[in-house]
Amino acid sequence: MLSRKGIIPEEYVLTRLAEDPAEPRYRARDRRARFVSKNGNCNVAHKNIREQGRFLQDVFTTLVDLKWPHTLLIFTMSFLCSWLLFAMVWWLIAFAHGDLAPGEGTAVPCVTSIHSFSSAFLFSIEVQVTIGFGGRMVTEECPLAILILIVQNIVGLMINAIMLGCIFMKTAQAHRRAETLIFSKHAVIAVRHGRLCFMLRVGDLRKSMIISATIRMQVVRKTTSPEGEVVPLHQVDIPMENGVGGNSIFLVAPLIIYHVIDANSPLYDLAPSDLHHHQDLEIIVILEGVVETTGITTQARTSYLADEILWGQRFVPIVAEEDGRYSVDYSKFGNTIKVPTPLCTARQLDEDRSLLDALTLASARGPLRKRSVAVAKTKPKFSISPDSLS
Repeated sequence: MLSRKGIIPEEYVLTRLAEDPAEPRYRARDRRARFVSKNGNCNVAHKNIREQGRFLQDVFTTLVDLKWPHTLLIFTMSFLCSWLLFAMVWWLIAFAHGDLAPGEGTAVPCVTSIHSFSSAFLFSIEVQVTIGFGGRMVTEECPLAILILIVQNIVGLMINAIMLGCIFMKTAQAHRRAETLIFSKHAVIAVRHGRLCFMLRVGDLRKSMIISATIRMQVVRKTTSPEGEVVPLHQVDIPMENGVGGNSIFLVAPLIIYHVIDANSPLYDLAPSDLHHHQDLEIIVILEGVVETTGITTQARTSYLADEILWGQRFVPIVAEEDGRYSVDYSKFGNTIKVPTPLCTARQLDEDRSLLDALTLASARGPLRKRSVAVAKTKPKFSISPDSLS
């Protein structure tokens, strides 16, 4: 596939281009239902809502939340019904005034050139959409006709205002901007500054920035209270940090956001073996900010299940300086590398710091051995023993 050539990141490829029919297929194991999907949609179904009338109290928001086919159908029917309603009113006015009787109409009709319901319907369209063909017009003969003309213009303006506002809000919705805010497919746990940290990468594909961007994280799991109450979706806020400190981030380039797993963290007792068996763990990440071009607040969300957290890995650098400017290689956005990491919980690491000291010593010797091997290959006349260097 293209992702193997580095053109498209592998985590962005949604479908397979070809499939080998001879390749054996394995049944995927059942996974717990996600509270928030990878694209940010909340996986919650609202059922048995008895008070449906509450949605009609806020008609505008209801229209904005509808799908495009339903919204366009409602607006089309609104125009057609209003045209037909006022066409009937104009036809009744002409009928009551005697303008429809052939050869017996008054010298000055209420509306000129109305002879049938079809002509009344055409005149209704001309009035509401302000199209004047010059064949039909209201005269000063009937005050009621002037009043109906004013009422239909007001109704037409209201329908147009609601339609234009709804279309603008649907096309400029905040979640549209969130489509270019991306998160790494996997999260990682590794040692940073001597502590185990939960890390993920976030980036913005657009050049227009997100102003006052903040990021927060929650752990969602099923818990039981001491009284025996089962809480299926217990949400716990946990602090996140970035390279400059604080919750506000300057998202001009992809950043690695991390959470220090300390005694106050709900991940304090999380071990590597739990990532394959801890099915009730879900970590939700929420990024909020103001769109620079429109001033609308947007929110991007994603989540990580237990099997989407990689223990003992770190994100590879993707920002490099080229020709006097910084460039970002998004083909490596979700790539990780293995790093030495204790296979224990953060609690065990705090109780026994010797595990971290041994890990630091082993990682310090690793590059030295590689360097000695490289020197031995380039200079075959001399041999350098790694034991003598250590």
